[in-house]
Amino acid sequence: MSEKPTNSVYPVTDFLDGTSPIIDVRSPTEFSQGHMPGAINIPLFSDSERTLIGRSYKKESRLKAIFNGLKVTLPNTTKLLEIIIETTAKNKNGKKSLRIYCWRGGMRSNAFAWLARTIGIKTYLLKGGYKSYRKWVLNQFEADFPIRLLGGKTGTRKTDLLKQINNKNIYVIDLEGIANHRGSSFGSLGMGKQPSTQQFENILAELLNEFLKSKAIEIWLEAESSNLGKCRIPNSLYTKMKKAPILEIIKTKNERVDNLVNVYSQNSQNELKEAVNRISKRLGPQRTKEALNAITRKEWSKACRAMLDYYDRCYEYELEKNKNIHSIDLSGLNLKSSLIKILNEKLNPL
Repeated sequence: MSEKPTNSVYPVTDFLDGTSPIIDVRSPTEFSQGHMPGAINIPLFSDSERTLIGRSYKKESRLKAIFNGLKVTLPNTTKLLEIIIETTAKNKNGKKSLRIYCWRGGMRSNAFAWLARTIGIKTYLLKGGYKSYRKWVLNQFEADFPIRLLGGKTGTRKTDLLKQINNKNIYVIDLEGIANHRGSSFGSLGMGKQPSTQQFENILAELLNEFLKSKAIEIWLEAESSNLGKCRIPNSLYTKMKKAPILEIIKTKNERVDNLVNVYSQNSQNELKEAVNRISKRLGPQRTKEALNAITRKEWSKACRAMLDYYDRCYEYELEKNKNIHSIDLSGLNLKSSLIKILNEKLNPL
């Protein structure tokens, strides 16, 4: 993005290529529902103020809405200028510039940009605002990507393997990491707060865009169900994932149980029991009772084994839908040796 000392307006791709801090001037609720990854929220109006101004725009006039907006922002001008100066000072490239957007690239972003320019800061606005960014996000999932899935039964350390891949030809996207969820009833345990589905999509779209800029020739994802907790993989991308070839990781049951114990035994007994109860109908009364009793006695391996049959059946059912599977046995290998074997495996080109 060519930076000019004017209030320039840029389409999404050029806006994203900039290096200045990104400022989202929408209300806190708008921001929490979804925003550009890395954006800083400096709301021009609170949620209630935005509602009031929007109502005056619809029921009275644009002029009345502007008047009400000025009544809110003018008393806060000094505070806003202080925040602008502080934010600009953190710019890594040393330039006094900001990228700014609101919902539609209208009054809020223009007003904030004007204020920033009064103290000599260059401003770059997003054409069409966040609304145009969301259109760009959804369009990313329509493209054809060279996807390969890493599959395997629960406990085969698929996510750990993906995180360790450092190969210029392979671009890894950690869906579970983005969603803060491992995709099972136990998926949220030990993880942070989940983003909204909209924010999950935003992050994912930008990662796909980064792949296009990289030298990689394949994207590796973990084979997942369409939902990771409350985050949902976009339908257009998920359809492509279901058709992608699978590299299936095989580990012994004992190894898988040990891996699961290491991951989940750190959580509280109450959290583990709640997760078991969420799938009690699918586990059946006998396995549910066995798992709950094992958790009470802190017999972690027994608790895992009581549930693995259910998860294994789910995996095998899903696997039957894909005939393009290449299995690789990593039994007895540590993470480093497993990774070497995977990268040396002769896989069919995508």
